[in-house]
Parts: sequence; structure tokens; C-alpha cells
Amino acid sequence: MKFRKLFRDFGGGCLSLSFVSLLFVSNARGQGAAPETAPPLFPNGGLISYNSVFTTRGLVSPSSGIPATARPTFAHEGDFNFTWGFHRDFDVTILVPIITNHFQMLGTSSVGGTGIGDSMAFVKYRFYRRDSQRGTTQASLTGGVKFPTGRTDLRSSNATLLPATLQPGSGSTDLFLAANWTYTGLFNVKRLVADEDFHSLVRSQGTQATRLGDDIESRFWLSYRPYESKNVAREWFIGAALTWLHSQDDRIHGVTQGGSGGDVLLLGATTYVGLRPGMHVWLGMDWDVAHSTGVLFMPVRRHISFGITQQFRLHL
Repeated sequence: MKFRKLFRDFGGGCLSLSFVSLLFVSNARGQGAAPETAPPLFPNGGLISYNSVFTTRGLVSPSSGIPATARPTFAHEGDFNFTWGFHRDFDVTILVPIITNHFQMLGTSSVGGTGIGDSMAFVKYRFYRRDSQRGTTQASLTGGVKFPTGRTDLRSSNATLLPATLQPGSGSTDLFLAANWTYTGLFNVKRLVADEDFHSLVRSQGTQATRLGDDIESRFWLSYRPYESKNVAREWFIGAALTWLHSQDDRIHGVTQGGSGGDVLLLGATTYVGLRPGMHVWLGMDWDVAHSTGVLFMPVRRHISFGITQQFRLHL
């Protein structure tokens, strides 16, 4: 019983990483390593995780060259994450991504490459928690910085520097802000959980005098836990997700690139499996159901992610 109570304190019986729900919103990251995004990590707790994210966009028609606002038609992002719960209501996260970008136009070969992406550091603060017979309601705010640590020198086969939008790094220092809300026991069903993750990336000018458009993402996930062992060592979550992505127009050398930003609505599903105490694996898939039709806008068509996370106690 003592272990069960401790595990519940980690965040409603779930791993808590809002990545964590986080980042690089323009790639439609999807949910991070936890079904519940509002709770912080438990005090003196540590978490390491790896998340592999595959994003696909439609091919574009050939032109005189690669558009300056082109997004990768295929991208893979491998996120390495470390989180430390230094207080009951606070945790801090450091994330380092490895990014592979490829861009292809119809009837042409692809260009791109692999490199370290921009790293991030951010702090989460849970400002509200209420327990009841129904379940637990929690809300949190997150703030942090994305640092210009990523590679920005990828070139095509003819040694031409690829546009800033195809580089693993941005060359800019950006601000990350998020708000998360988790409501367990929806409709008085103990194992039904509603979770909302709303976050934004406010960008500055980076490499090649390019300021990528600010990003906003809202993701609502409704999950049900059909199985849970008595000691919470093994459990299974599954549910549907609805995601809205909004990106503003890019600016290059101070000139707004009209039609490069837009909106996408994604519908998908995610499942989590607890293998042992503190360890989860997950798989999520999202598909484009509606999007803007800006002349330069390249909406996300498909998004697949899977990963593994392990929690542990830090003896500080």
C-alpha cells in the first residue's frame, strides 16, 4: 500500500512528463511520455526517456528551386529527455533532439541530412490540485527557453546551403510557454481521463536572417485505462486525441512570406503500456483531417511517435 500511494503521488498513477508534451510544435510532436501532462515529477524523482517522432508532409510541385519556406517532406526527431522533480509542485526538464530532415519535390531526388537540433530547458509549476472521490484535477504552467545549439549548415549535393526551414537547428533563441490540465474520473468513470496540453513557441530571428513563424499547439487527449494491476506496476491506457496546430508566416530578411503559415487539424490515437514500476512504452499516430490552403503552406499529413521512459529516485 505504501508503494501504491507513492506511485499515485507521481501524478494520478501515471508517468508525468509534459513534453514533454512539448516542443517543436511545428512538427506536431504529439503526446510525450505520459498520459497525464499536468502533474510534475514526484519530489527527488528522476526521469529519462527517448521519443522517436516521424512526420510526413505532401510533396510539392517542381519549381525553379527549393522554396525558402519549404518544410521537410519527411522528418525524424529522436528526443533524449531528463527531468528532475526538485519540489512537490515543480520539476525541471532538459531535452536534446537528434533531427533528420529530407525535402523532396515531385520527380526529383531528396535533399537533407542529420544533426543535433536545438536543445531546451524549462520548468513546470503545478499551481492547482484537488482530490475527490471522483478523482484528481490538476493544472500547471511551464516556461522555458530553446537554445540555438542545432546544426545550421546542411547543404544539397551541389553544395548549396539549404534554407533555414530545412536545417535541424534554427539559430534562434526562442521562448516556450505551456498550460496543462488533467481531469481524472470524467463523467464519474474512475479510469476515464481528460487531458489538455496547450503550448506555444515564440521565435526570434535565427540563421540566414530567417524568423520562423511562431507556433501554437492544442492537444486534447481522452484516455481510458482498461487494465491496472493491484500494485500499479503494470497498466494499459488507450484513447483518442484531437490536435490543432497553428503556425504564423515566416519572415526572411524582414519580409513576411505570406501564405507560409496556416492551420492543421489532426485526429489520432495513443496507447501506453506499463511494463514494470516506473517504466512505460507508448505508440501514437495522428492523421490530417483538415488544413489551410496557403500557397506556401505545407501541412502535416501524418505523424507517428513511439518511445520508452523510466522513472527513478534521486538520492540527493
